[in-house]
Amino acid sequence: MEPTGVDLLGKNVVMVVASQNFRDEEFREPAKMLAHVKAGIDVASSSKEPATGMKGMKVTPDLLLTEVDLADYDAVIFVGGSGSSEYFEDPTAHQLAKDAAAEGKPVCAICIAPSTLANAGLLEGKKATCYSSQVSHLKSKGAEVVEEPVVRDGNIITADGPESARLFGRAIVQALAE
Repeated sequence: MEPTGVDLLGKNVVMVVASQNFRDEEFREPAKMLAHVKAGIDVASSSKEPATGMKGMKVTPDLLLTEVDLADYDAVIFVGGSGSSEYFEDPTAHQLAKDAAAEGKPVCAICIAPSTLANAGLLEGKKATCYSSQVSHLKSKGAEVVEEPVVRDGNIITADGPESARLFGRAIVQALAE
């Protein structure tokens, strides 16, 4: 079920995708839900070449990650998939996430992408979830890992994988509507 009675016209999000091997559903479902409620969506990546999802979806980024001006966005979303590990140690991704969190904006990550937030220091003492392969890493960075599809702790929203992409999208819409 899509969110009803919500209008996010004037709200803008940036979705960060891997240049290759992002997870199609983890991009498509939140993007569809955000578009349904009229939120503006830009896609950022490490390259402006079309990004290819693990299941073949093609997305052409609007801007480079290094070009993102946080003042233009109300939320930052890190899309998962095996390729999203390219941002695990990326200082630009870390700074974007930290700055958004400091401004009280929703910082969202799904699948293995919560490791980017953990490495940026944002999950210490926070409840979070992620794909099973990253649980021990998140715990090592001080996160309280919860076995739920989607976890929200303040303005940090995490999800465990593609099967939770719709719930993840709903949680982002709800956070932006508050």
